[in-house]
Amino acid sequence: MSRTILRGRVFTFVDEPQGIDDTASYRYLEDGAVTIEAGKVVAVGTYSPAEAAGCEVIDHRPNLILPGFIDLHLHYVQMQVIGSYAPALLDWLHTYTFVEEQKFGRQGHAEVIAASFFDELIRNGTTTAAAYCSVHPQSVDAFFSEAARRNMLMIGGKVMMDRNAPEALLDTAQSGYDDTRALIARWHGKGRAHYAISPRFAITSTPAQLEASRALVAEHPECYVQTHLSENDAEIAYSMELYPDSKDYLGIYEDYGLLGRKTLLGHSIHLNHREAQCMAETGSVAVFCPTSNLFLGSGLFDYQRLHKTGVRIGIATDIGGGTSTSMLRTLDEAFKVVQLRKQQLSPLNSFYLATLGNARALGLEDRIGSIAPGRDADLVVLDSKAIAHMALRMQTISGVAEELFLLQTMGDDRSVREVYVAGEALKSKLN
Repeated sequence: MSRTILRGRVFTFVDEPQGIDDTASYRYLEDGAVTIEAGKVVAVGTYSPAEAAGCEVIDHRPNLILPGFIDLHLHYVQMQVIGSYAPALLDWLHTYTFVEEQKFGRQGHAEVIAASFFDELIRNGTTTAAAYCSVHPQSVDAFFSEAARRNMLMIGGKVMMDRNAPEALLDTAQSGYDDTRALIARWHGKGRAHYAISPRFAITSTPAQLEASRALVAEHPECYVQTHLSENDAEIAYSMELYPDSKDYLGIYEDYGLLGRKTLLGHSIHLNHREAQCMAETGSVAVFCPTSNLFLGSGLFDYQRLHKTGVRIGIATDIGGGTSTSMLRTLDEAFKVVQLRKQQLSPLNSFYLATLGNARALGLEDRIGSIAPGRDADLVVLDSKAIAHMALRMQTISGVAEELFLLQTMGDDRSVREVYVAGEALKSKLN
């Protein structure tokens, strides 16, 4: 099997940064070499012409080579909803989202959107994502089929929702269970596919459906669980009306056995003390979705409080409430949200979240999220001078942390020069 060497400035985390000066949290090679064979990283080190003999060398200097970005929460079926005006979350759902998702019952629609969705991920340097599909099983088939075609490690699942939505988007507790079980059998563990049991949120699931979700989790502990939590004040109030016997919003999912280290809870903004403690104790993941939270006026994620409480934290674009598929743009908005909280999120911590941090949140750090021997060769090449005003700013920058901050503050898909999935260059092949 032939080997390929990517030459460039290599940057990868080995642990969570404890501050802007924590150089021990990452490895940086000014003239680095990432050796790839059969889709895996087999060696990382300083570039050596002697060691490169007989290998194909792709020279990305002076650009940075990082692990591919990981997105922990988004809706691929909402690609055509991005940028839709509405006063708040529940209005937005009923006016745009539920209308759009009904289209996935049409033959061929899911395949078209899935192809565009994956093009956008690659264009922006994202190599793994946890996605909600629509209620229609064919939307899941289209999602995983397209991921398999590109050999991408993806997590996804059919939303389960049996009330408070248009009739065309409703399943039942039984059909949601049956469809999900069949989809798990069809996709989970096939290639790089991972299934997520996905009751949309408490408002759209009856107690019977959450009971069915509990059964699925018990039967398939290898699968993820994804749902929404405490995004909006009106959502919280309505959820508690529907589940008055639960302690709080998180308590609804707790009551049905849906919490744990494989549970991804999108938003998690308005958490009380008990909820934060419970999330920490169960190992459930709070997924920070800054662009959608700002766009919909939902609130400001309390990063520092949750971090100090010991809650595991991830970060995500949340397309289509989110306004960009770019993790760079998402990190920029995350910085602003944390600033508004009078807290701090250093560029090292930002890029950690988007790579190794999100991989750890998924329990996949032995596969993705860092550049090390044995890891999957999912990589992104970033150009800090891709835009004229970035190139001008780079003239005054000293140090890789400052460069990362420039990338998250001013970069976009133009800064993503190449993307490798299992060692194969994909961005340069896009139309």
